[in-house]
Amino acid sequence: MSGSSGSPGPGQRERLALLVIAALLTAAVLWLRGGLQPQAPLEALARRSPELSVALTNGRPTLVEFYADWCEACRAMAPAMQTLEADYHGRLDVVLLNVDNPRWHPELERFEVNGIPQLELFGGDGTPVGRSIGARSRTDLTALAEALVNGVPLPSLPGVGAVSRLDGAAEIAGAAPATMAGPRSHG
Repeated sequence: MSGSSGSPGPGQRERLALLVIAALLTAAVLWLRGGLQPQAPLEALARRSPELSVALTNGRPTLVEFYADWCEACRAMAPAMQTLEADYHGRLDVVLLNVDNPRWHPELERFEVNGIPQLELFGGDGTPVGRSIGARSRTDLTALAEALVNGVPLPSLPGVGAVSRLDGAAEIAGAAPATMAGPRSHG
């Protein structure tokens, strides 16, 4: 009997095996990439971010977020950051810098990042105007963005303050320099 017994012939078995292998490979790739979801919001925002040097010299105010993929507060704040970036596109630069990326170590030191999320806020001329420590709600982020875009003082929010630097203050007071925890110590 030739193939009428209902069992697949040799060519059909090979095609079936290839289909099964293709399906398994597709499932493995989807699983490794996190399913059918688009990129994680933090990663997507970071990829769209302008370079920090460009953002600080293009005449627009800038909001820089120091974050990490493993940071729960950073991930919780990500949808509000996406909305902020979309709402203020062209008027405010939103830059994300991952504290786990060695490329940003000089910025971690420069901005004394010792916890995340940390926002650094800059006026249109690139001068620092404030800092925000900790997670922010969409309302808080909008208030910060409005102040930056309009060139007015930052809103009074807990954990938000003007940036000032007293170089040598520890030596003047006779105190030893403080040791600060690194941003990756909050896992």
